[in-house]
Amino acid sequence: MNGQVRGDDLSKRLMAFVVRTYKLCAALPRDTIRKHVALQLFRSASSAGANYEEARGGESLDDFIHKLRVALKELKEARFWLHFVHEAELIKPQRVEPLLRETEELCKIIGKSVATAKRRAQPAR
Repeated sequence: MNGQVRGDDLSKRLMAFVVRTYKLCAALPRDTIRKHVALQLFRSASSAGANYEEARGGESLDDFIHKLRVALKELKEARFWLHFVHEAELIKPQRVEPLLRETEELCKIIGKSVATAKRRAQPAR
């Protein structure tokens, strides 16, 4: 695979990320603030995966790029909420840190995919 992440592999990785995020959210204590944080974190993490799947079925290259960019935006929001959970010490750091690392890697992969798709779109315009 030459270090490249294929579409199906990335789909599986995003699904695993969403499941891990769900489990982390479920472990947060249930006061008003933590409920809000859990909902925001899960919403953004799951939206990243859903938008990636929509991108894969894009109707055009522009549609593909747009949905990839939305997936990246949602991953960045999930990263924000994970940082908040970590900094506010809402849960043990060893539960959050692997998810933060995975979020960074997913952001890099999807960011690179956006750049590649935009480069491919240039000659077509």
